[in-house]
Amino acid sequence: MLTSPEPKGLVPFTTESLELIENHIAKKCNEDPEEEEGLKPSRNLEAGKRLPIPYGTLPRGTVSEPLEDVDPYYYVKRNTFMVLNRSRVIFRFNAVSIFCTLSPLNSLRRAAIKALVHPLFRLLILISVLTDSILMCMSNLPEWILAIENTLLGIYAFEILVKVIARGIWAGSFSFLGDLWNWLDFSVTLFELITRFSPLSSFLMLKTIRTFRILKIIPLNHGLQSIVMTLAQCLKKLFGAIALALFFLAVFSLLGMGLFMGNLKHKCLRWPEENENETLHNRTGSLNYSPERINFYYMEGAKYALLCGNRTDAGQCPEGYVCVKEGTNPDNGFTSFDNFGWSLLAMFRLMTQDYPELLYHQILYASGKVYMIFFVMISFWFAFYLTSLFLGILTMTYEKEKQRACEESGGLDPKCQQTVKELDEENDAAEMETTQIEMKKRSPTSINTTLDILEDTTLGHREEPETSRKKCPICWHKFIKTCFIWKCSPCWVKLNEFADRVITHPLADLFLVICIVLNICFLALEHFPMSEELRSLLHVGNLVFIGIYTIEMILKIIAMHPYGYFQISWNIFDSILVVLELTEILLADVEGLAVLITVPLIFIKLGKYGPPFKSLMRILGSSLMALKDLVLLLCIFVYFSAVFGMKLFGRSYKDCVCHIKEDCQPQRWHMSDFLHAYMTVFRILCGEWIETLWECMEVAGQAWCIPFYMMVILIGNLLILYLFVTLVSSFSYYDATSEVNKEAKNLQLAMARIKSGINSMLLKLMCTERSVPTEATDQICDPSVKENISGHTLSELSNTQTFLRYKDQSSSTEKTPVTESESQSLIASPSASETVPIASGESDIENLDNKETRSKSGNGGSKEKMKQSSSSECSTVDIAISEEEEMVYEHEKSKLHKNGYERKSSTGQISRESRNGKIWKNIRKTCCKIVENSWFECFIGLVTLLCTGTLALEDIYIDQRKTTKILLEYADMIFAYIFILEMLLKWVAYGFKAFFSNNWYKLDFMVVIVFCLSLIGKTREDLNPLTSIKFLRALRVLSQFERMKVVLRALIKTTLPTVSVFLVCLMIWLLFSVIGVQLFAGKFYECIDPTKGERFPVFEVMNKSQCEKLLFNESMPWENAKLNFDNVGNGFLSLLQVATFNGWISIMNSAIDSVGVNMQPSFEYNLYMYSYFIIFVIFGLFLPLCMLIGVIIRNFNKQKIKQGGSNIFITVKQKKQYRALKKLLYADVQKPTPRPRNKFQGFLFDLVTHRVFNVIIILLICFQATTIMIQKDEQSPQMETAIFWMNSIFVMLFTLECILKLTAFRCHYFTSAWNVHDFMVVIFSITGLLLPLTIGQYFVPPSLVQLILLSRVIHILRPGKGPKVFHDLMLPLILALPALLNISLLIFLVMFIYAIFGMYNFAYVKKEAGINDVSNFETFGSSMLCLFQVTTFSGWDGMLDAIFNSQWSDCDPDKINPGTQVKGDCGSPSVGISYFVSYILISWLIIVNMYIVLIMEFLSIPSQKKSRTLSEDDFRRFFRVWNRFDPDRTQYIDSSKLSDFAAALDPPLFMAKPNKGQLVAMDLPMAAGDRIHCLDILLAFTKRVMGKDERVEKILSEIESGFMLANPFKITYEPITTTLKRKQEAVSATIIQRAYKSYRLRQNDKNVSDTPAIDDRRDDLTSKGAHSGKIEEKASIQTQI
Repeated sequence: MLTSPEPKGLVPFTTESLELIENHIAKKCNEDPEEEEGLKPSRNLEAGKRLPIPYGTLPRGTVSEPLEDVDPYYYVKRNTFMVLNRSRVIFRFNAVSIFCTLSPLNSLRRAAIKALVHPLFRLLILISVLTDSILMCMSNLPEWILAIENTLLGIYAFEILVKVIARGIWAGSFSFLGDLWNWLDFSVTLFELITRFSPLSSFLMLKTIRTFRILKIIPLNHGLQSIVMTLAQCLKKLFGAIALALFFLAVFSLLGMGLFMGNLKHKCLRWPEENENETLHNRTGSLNYSPERINFYYMEGAKYALLCGNRTDAGQCPEGYVCVKEGTNPDNGFTSFDNFGWSLLAMFRLMTQDYPELLYHQILYASGKVYMIFFVMISFWFAFYLTSLFLGILTMTYEKEKQRACEESGGLDPKCQQTVKELDEENDAAEMETTQIEMKKRSPTSINTTLDILEDTTLGHREEPETSRKKCPICWHKFIKTCFIWKCSPCWVKLNEFADRVITHPLADLFLVICIVLNICFLALEHFPMSEELRSLLHVGNLVFIGIYTIEMILKIIAMHPYGYFQISWNIFDSILVVLELTEILLADVEGLAVLITVPLIFIKLGKYGPPFKSLMRILGSSLMALKDLVLLLCIFVYFSAVFGMKLFGRSYKDCVCHIKEDCQPQRWHMSDFLHAYMTVFRILCGEWIETLWECMEVAGQAWCIPFYMMVILIGNLLILYLFVTLVSSFSYYDATSEVNKEAKNLQLAMARIKSGINSMLLKLMCTERSVPTEATDQICDPSVKENISGHTLSELSNTQTFLRYKDQSSSTEKTPVTESESQSLIASPSASETVPIASGESDIENLDNKETRSKSGNGGSKEKMKQSSSSECSTVDIAISEEEEMVYEHEKSKLHKNGYERKSSTGQISRESRNGKIWKNIRKTCCKIVENSWFECFIGLVTLLCTGTLALEDIYIDQRKTTKILLEYADMIFAYIFILEMLLKWVAYGFKAFFSNNWYKLDFMVVIVFCLSLIGKTREDLNPLTSIKFLRALRVLSQFERMKVVLRALIKTTLPTVSVFLVCLMIWLLFSVIGVQLFAGKFYECIDPTKGERFPVFEVMNKSQCEKLLFNESMPWENAKLNFDNVGNGFLSLLQVATFNGWISIMNSAIDSVGVNMQPSFEYNLYMYSYFIIFVIFGLFLPLCMLIGVIIRNFNKQKIKQGGSNIFITVKQKKQYRALKKLLYADVQKPTPRPRNKFQGFLFDLVTHRVFNVIIILLICFQATTIMIQKDEQSPQMETAIFWMNSIFVMLFTLECILKLTAFRCHYFTSAWNVHDFMVVIFSITGLLLPLTIGQYFVPPSLVQLILLSRVIHILRPGKGPKVFHDLMLPLILALPALLNISLLIFLVMFIYAIFGMYNFAYVKKEAGINDVSNFETFGSSMLCLFQVTTFSGWDGMLDAIFNSQWSDCDPDKINPGTQVKGDCGSPSVGISYFVSYILISWLIIVNMYIVLIMEFLSIPSQKKSRTLSEDDFRRFFRVWNRFDPDRTQYIDSSKLSDFAAALDPPLFMAKPNKGQLVAMDLPMAAGDRIHCLDILLAFTKRVMGKDERVEKILSEIESGFMLANPFKITYEPITTTLKRKQEAVSATIIQRAYKSYRLRQNDKNVSDTPAIDDRRDDLTSKGAHSGKIEEKASIQTQI
């Protein structure tokens, strides 16, 4: 029994079972049992899972009793027994009685086990934990709560006692201390006892440990435990990525220290007038003057002093102030680069994109705008790469987990599979019958449908499982027939038929959809302030819609009977909506009823008629049900973090509130109570944590705040990212055309009938006015035929008989109504053909070049000439090609032009015999050659770049640069003439039709129009606004460069299919906007004190009327917040700021302070309005984001498959580069350096190429980085001296390395770019150290010398030198570089266009909020800086806030701007909103595709590794390793070294240890002395990697012949044996020895033993064990072989 791997029945665990286990343990101690090697645990029998169905029902007496373990792995190897409770849940215990563990048969242990496995015991613990968790989140508890807490503590202690008795203290993996959750439980209980009953209760940390009790919910739920184990596996996979992220963070932190150390202390200081002439030269670093805070310069409303720098592009001080290094760093000293710790925190902040715009401005003010490059690298590329890396690894882990789950479900026992198959067949049959019944319900042909359904015994049999099927009483049937199935008089039957015809008519569904849409429009019309007329109109309209919905419900009940009506879920939903709306009318005074219930239901009702909405909701529902444990774990973690933070920092926030604000007023974001702590954690998980961290460190110190915040950020984001990956993966299977419900089909039918009627009327009028020449034409004029033509392709209608046959098929629209014009409907249809309709024409999106086609006749024999009204001699003839050939087409364009020249000639227009025709033909030929010439294309491309670049020079200073302005005016005219000339040449060469059929040429034509309009605008002052459209000139770049064409085409193809999903997301946002209007309209107004710029307290001003009565020379302004919910449009903008987490804090503050309309807001009066924003972030942001990205990924994969698996964002030339880059996966393209023949040089060569030498150099680089880490600003002179000598030592060591390599490698040293880099580092470092010693002046700052030395740290990323995991993680980025570069070019173009537009419209906006001296639209560089911030979704709320200043009270429209003729500093809110919203959407779309490209590249690498072949570099590295094992070049290696040799090889020939079994299985020939030849090993390893087929055999023969040619002196030998035979001999000898030993032992036992034999059962077990032992011995031989 112990060795049987087959499943067995449920056998009680008895004394004999225990003796068997003890004997088995003794046997294992005496010898190594090989029969256990093949046993593995069954995933279906893990502890915590339910016992599978094939084991049958639980017999009486087996519940809560010890049973022999049904899993052979645990029973044999782990020596366990199991216990089942009534729910068939498996509990596993150790059977060995050691270390204070009672025997499994001990009555006390059996009683403890029964208590432990009982469901009520677990329920008691769960209720206790939940109660304790609720009590922990409460503050100011009454005294009697202490008794409850003591009771709960007693329950926990009792649970620990029961577990210790039942499981033992430490006796295997299933003991008490063998489970880590028990360690946590024991520790928490112990500390709670200490704090409760000892003098140590005053320690805050000991009290805080109690909050870990919340995590006890996890081990009480098996699903939560599984998710935790999965996340633990994710962390293992993420180890390399985390190490790489820490490496980059450390490097960038050191770089930040070298560049910005001490710079943030530079401030503008008012210098004393008497010392002005003496101290003006004393700038940064002045120690002669100790200023006070009042002497610093502060901007209006700023909390911290103005930063400045000594560079020309840094911030400048106003007149009377000088820039000195004084005071502390900004943000209470928490933002700086003065030491490694603060620099690391700043880099982590940039990586997580939390309030980065503030750090940008601080550094640019203090150091200069040139350092924006540093932030672009970190804040965009570094953050982008790491996010993609983490998402890629999580996606791989999730896919593997999903694959494992599928394998588990498919890997059940045959008995279990048969049971599951029977259940599936039963469910399928039930589903089929349910479908038939649903069809009966809506059938208009039978009135007794509902009665038939009720009497259907099969339905009643199928509705419930076997265990719960019960017959309904006859009286219940009679009651339903009487009360819910109405069969009355014939008049009622006629009414029933009439109602059925009404509700099933297609126009009824169309009418209802129109009503729902109008109802939503009426809801969206609500705004503040609203006139009484409009209010009454909306109220009447609401009553009308309620009446319509009520009539719909009544008609459906009459037509379907109540029983049939309530069998459909949507009807139940409609009835609930009607009841609630009627209740709303009755309870009109109850505020908020419509907001919380009715409005969302109306939006959901519209989704009934939209298949995309239903499909997405179905996917979302199934996904959330599958991920319920992950969602629950996330909620538990958020709750735990909030309680932990409240217990840890709550008292500090109360006691030290004055440290944050001078007036000691309470803060909005704190952790003094649970709600605020929960909101703080929620804000951290939303990505905004740095500001609350500053406040936390201000009140509680750095020691606890930083670890707590890092815990919440890291663990919380891991959970959110994993949830995001799973949801995106689910939505990536979305297909809008997968199904269409009956309501959607009715809408299609109604639209088709309406369209058919309109077409019939129009065609009748048209056909009556003119005579029809032929019968065929008459048939074509028939509306039914016309309708069918639009749904078919040319190939389907090429035959006239086939074409005319459609008239007969569609002559009666009533017979087949669903087939009418399905392809023309906006609602997707599953039967719609994917071919292109003739009526609608070829889509410009699918083919931006709008290629023309050549059609053949029906038989394909003769070609038809296509007549063209405006064809041309040189027009291209583009044959219809597939999407895989689109890019090839672009490169073959010239050939197509040339070949299509004669074919496209228009003989009807030009006579080839006439002289004028020949002249015109030659002119067109010449023009065609000109425009297709490569030099002409390069010239036009260069002119396009120059034309685009000149736009950047037209900033606010253009009027001051007169010469530049004149040159630009002449340049504009020259560019316009060049482009007009180019357009004329193409018109002549291609003709008008060919020119305007190409969308890229249309774009060029539009740009020419822009040129002309801008030139016209300069002629007259009243037309001057036309010059502002000059920014559109940059769009011409799209048509000139192939890379941007490819990216734009791919973006359109992956984005357009998401329109339906985007509309669903837009409806969700409209729902939240309408709810926001209902909740907050008119409530964001406040009375402002103009002297302080702050809001009056509510005890001084309570409403608008009191505010208007306060007169201090003028009335107090009753102002509205710039972002509000006064109408749906403002609501959308506010929601966008919430979605991008920019400015959302001020919006939430206004919401929670709101009191009522025309009421003064009060601090946190409406605190629970936080729930509105939490719900929106979850259901309005996170889930729609998953939907959109999932559908985009699906379209991306579809387009990628169409192009043969290649990247859709690269050109044909780049695909070749991509294939070349793939060699970097395994090969180092650098050729090996030849070893010198000189002994000394050879010794040095071996030294510098040894791995130990490389490790030493890497360690030196790390030590040198450590010396930079220990530095800080304003350190002591002794520290400065020590660091100088340490740097000198490192320079000398690196110089010695350089000399050694130069001596060993000779001239080959400079063939490696890495060596050249090291050489330059050494030269610069020596120069930086020696120059101050020789001339006494620093030409290179010491910090820069350190940074130059630090650049050597990139050797850690070098393939073959640094950690291999770093190399593997960098490969996706390298392979995706071509596509990322193309997408980046498009991003730059978009930024360029928007920057020019911003310069034209916002250059003179008043500087406040987000627009200042650094971030503005005055120059092109500043505009690009602003747009970079918006690209990362940061800071755009402040810029828009400044642009909102359009009133006299906020700006001055008559302000004179020096140096220009433009007046005013006001903005344009409408233009600003359109500007930022459009840019955010476009940039988000492009960046999402960037993420997808890199993640997909990361996911494709494992498949590439599996499918790759060996390259020349692989063989070269093989022989390089061989030389180490065969230094004498004998071509042989000893068989004992074969395992080490295989482990020393590089992938893919690499074979990790233990590998002896695999090597033996290769059956390698062996010569005398157990030696193996090099060629035999190479051929065997190659065959192992590449497989076995004819192609591989050919490659192997080529390898062998090549080896013979390269080694003509190969030693011939006759193999005497093979590795397989030698292993068989060794194993056979071992078996013989064991058999003989066993024989001798049996003989001794027979002679000595006189005891009686054991019982029959034990004999049977022994015989089985002996028999299975023989089988396992044979299996072990095969395994070893």
